[in-house]
Amino acid sequence: MRLRMPMRSVLMFLSIIGPGIITANADNDVGGIATYSLAGAQFGYTLLWLLIPVTIALYVTQEMCARMGAVTGKGLADLIRENFGVKVTFWMLLLFVLGNVGNTTAEFAGIATAATIIHGFASFVSPYVLVPLAAILIYFAVTRGNRKIVERIFLFFCVVYLAYVVSGFLVHPDWHDVLHQTIVPHFTPTKAYLLMAIGVIGTTISPWMQFYIQAAVVDKGISENEYAYSRADVAVGSFITDFIAFFIVVASAATIYIHNLHSVHPIVISGTGDVAVALQPLAGKFASLLFAISLLNAGIFTASILPLTTAYYVCEAFGFERGVDHRVHEAPVFYGLFLALLVIGAVVVLLPGAPLLAIIFYSQVVNGMLLPIILVLMLLLINNKRLMGKWTNGYAFNIIAWGTVIIVGALTVVSTIQIIVPSLSS
Repeated sequence: MRLRMPMRSVLMFLSIIGPGIITANADNDVGGIATYSLAGAQFGYTLLWLLIPVTIALYVTQEMCARMGAVTGKGLADLIRENFGVKVTFWMLLLFVLGNVGNTTAEFAGIATAATIIHGFASFVSPYVLVPLAAILIYFAVTRGNRKIVERIFLFFCVVYLAYVVSGFLVHPDWHDVLHQTIVPHFTPTKAYLLMAIGVIGTTISPWMQFYIQAAVVDKGISENEYAYSRADVAVGSFITDFIAFFIVVASAATIYIHNLHSVHPIVISGTGDVAVALQPLAGKFASLLFAISLLNAGIFTASILPLTTAYYVCEAFGFERGVDHRVHEAPVFYGLFLALLVIGAVVVLLPGAPLLAIIFYSQVVNGMLLPIILVLMLLLINNKRLMGKWTNGYAFNIIAWGTVIIVGALTVVSTIQIIVPSLSS
């Protein structure tokens, strides 16, 4: 009996895992990888300590949404509409869709960047081949499979992120220094350091994540009785995503920062592609290729998740059929929205002279405006006894959760103001 119970628990956990791990890892998207890469390139290992409280904040926000999904059986958009009205839902819907159009385009921009790097190893690979191919692959993988198949594909994408760990070891960092900077907080009171810290926090907790994980929990049919396993899934996902982020920072710091490339070419070191290129002479072609493949994986993975999240939100808000277990003819609006975002993202990236930076820029502004609002609404919902019964936040957890909201919200507002009014950050 003692052997059967642990084995039963393991099997139950393995049957339920997915939403937490997938959602958290999808947050290591092209924008996230760029932020972590720049953190390592400009500040070395000095921001590694921040990943510890960020991981806790990520777990807190994701756990609340997973719990609401398991207890109520409804998505976040459903709960917002029912409890706060149609007007609030409409304006959030508008901002959310606009932000995700920009975010999806940014993911395809990452795919194009990866194609350019891989072209040096395989000349037949180019953005004009890889971007359309990725869009087609994403569409057919989601529309031709059921929920289990789609989830397994997404979990495979999560495994590919381990290539960043390999790249981190290949650059042979000073592990003593890495461990010291991770354990001992090191804060530099400069505007550049503060902005980078805001960027690291902001890129880890995104508005779309909250909608996706709750919809995924509901879609999978996880109930209150199984929620303990779902909570473990969220915890594992939160740890893994920032574990990967840790090695992205390390790889970038051990190459660009340690070799002083950030000061020699301060303008060139401005994105994920530059980190992959910098790895080649310092850590070998294999490390550079691994980084590029991981970037491609991140672009495809998150370009799959973001349109799905948008489709879930819109269909929840207006009562349309949704979910990847439905066939296309059963949920035409759901899959139509999914396809529309894929096409827009892929086409815009390939247009000559497309304002990619402006698209990425304004999508982040929208995300910054939306995140604090969503976090507050989430906390109001999770503490509603009529809605959640005995599953509301406890006193201690509320302190942590509201503290997370205040810190993340304040930093996001500051970051957004500095983006909109650059003169205030100078």
